[in-house]
Amino acid sequence: MKHPQNDCENADKQNGTSHRTRVTSGHWSVVIGGPWKPRRKAGKADRTMAVSERVHYLVFTPFSPNWGRNARPQTHKFAPRSICNVAKTSILSKCENVSYQQTRNAVSGFFNKHTAAHIWKSVSSVSSAGRRRGRGKIRGKKVIKDLNKGQVIGIGKENIRFPGLSSPIIRGRELVQRQKLPPDEHYQESLIKLRQPLFKAKRAKVSPLDRGWSGGNAGGRKVGPPDPVGDATFDGFESIILHQKAVFHMTSHMGRLRKVHCLVATGNGNGLVGYGLACGVEARGAVRRAKTRGGQRLMYIQRHEERTILHNFCSRFVNTRVFAWKQAPGYGLVCHRVIKSLCQLIGIKDIYAKVEGGTSALCITNAFLLGLLRQKSYEELASETKMHVVEMNPQNDFFPKILASPELPLESTDEPLDFELHCFDNNVYAWPKRLPPLYTVKDPRYIITVRKRENRRGHDDLKAGLFNEYDGLRSFLADRFPECKAPLPPWSKAAKELKKVQEEQGKLEE
Repeated sequence: MKHPQNDCENADKQNGTSHRTRVTSGHWSVVIGGPWKPRRKAGKADRTMAVSERVHYLVFTPFSPNWGRNARPQTHKFAPRSICNVAKTSILSKCENVSYQQTRNAVSGFFNKHTAAHIWKSVSSVSSAGRRRGRGKIRGKKVIKDLNKGQVIGIGKENIRFPGLSSPIIRGRELVQRQKLPPDEHYQESLIKLRQPLFKAKRAKVSPLDRGWSGGNAGGRKVGPPDPVGDATFDGFESIILHQKAVFHMTSHMGRLRKVHCLVATGNGNGLVGYGLACGVEARGAVRRAKTRGGQRLMYIQRHEERTILHNFCSRFVNTRVFAWKQAPGYGLVCHRVIKSLCQLIGIKDIYAKVEGGTSALCITNAFLLGLLRQKSYEELASETKMHVVEMNPQNDFFPKILASPELPLESTDEPLDFELHCFDNNVYAWPKRLPPLYTVKDPRYIITVRKRENRRGHDDLKAGLFNEYDGLRSFLADRFPECKAPLPPWSKAAKELKKVQEEQGKLEE
């Protein structure tokens, strides 16, 4: 007689499957699926029935009032495949309490042994020994992120409804089946939008004029107007960071303390300017306090034609000296970057400045603003020198323009006054000696060009000198010999006015 176990094995071989079905009579308990193993001794674990499909287990427990604490079910031998199928169908139809339990085969590994919080802590934290050695000073560099944020089991791109995961198992008296719905077009977009705050946000694009002077340095960045003081608001003002640095201070009880020193200047571009120096634990707070102090210490700077300084000057603060030259319209700001930022806040558009000695931002700021405040008006210069203050602009062919006149002019002077030396307080800027170009030494064609230009090499300087001294192109012998005067071009304005005057004189003589 064949053993029922052999019948099951033969049936499995014919069907090409390795599943085993075990039926236990008495109080119903069935185990279906998985490789066959020798049955253990019947116990409390045999009171459960499971339907297995590799990973998913259907587990339920039939209740019987006849079972006692020590009662054990009777176990029958294995039946053929056909009998097992009939028994399985009858058992499932008689079961009332059903629950699903999802499990998987555990794979030994680092990520399965520890929780997500433990793994993130190993990445984002520093041990106490490492902290004593100076590691982990940069806070917030590694932030814990939920990489599964927005992901729900049973819901994905395919948009399939799984009973027990994304939909109920039973709806009314009907058992819900797996259902595939139309694809959700907005699922991926909503998932990306939900996870976007976890990752580092892109830096907002800033205009090159507002990025500062260089790289990550805060110098040159615009930080807006100062905070209002009471009812007074700073409309039209702008603030620029001139210098920002970290300072460390060692204390006996707190150790090394870090602070941020910040120098900020503020102005309205129409003559008002102020600057403030502040320190704080964070850079943002130091900048805010510095620009507020600058708004409380405003000063007014006089300008010539609302575009440049009144006159050349030299100013000194500690070991820093600043030389500034007044320039013609359209020249621009050719100076140190700290002075350039201050000129933008004041409203100066044309200036040339040089810095000697120390290049500290605070010293340059103090020296330049002291020089601007010490400027003298044209009336003060005229009364001080007892001479006329005359402007000769190269754009107007050095035509003299009187800016101020003294009340009591000086009758005679032994030597002409050097106006630039007077404005510089008897300081002279030492211009660096420039080496001659290489072609002036080795190229013979340059010597030929110099010989050709020799007869007119001083014409421009001579023309400017004649305009300054005689009010036009004329010789010193023009008073004795009128024919020495240079004829005026017929299209010039002076020639047309002279022609009108001569015509009026001729009519009067007639």
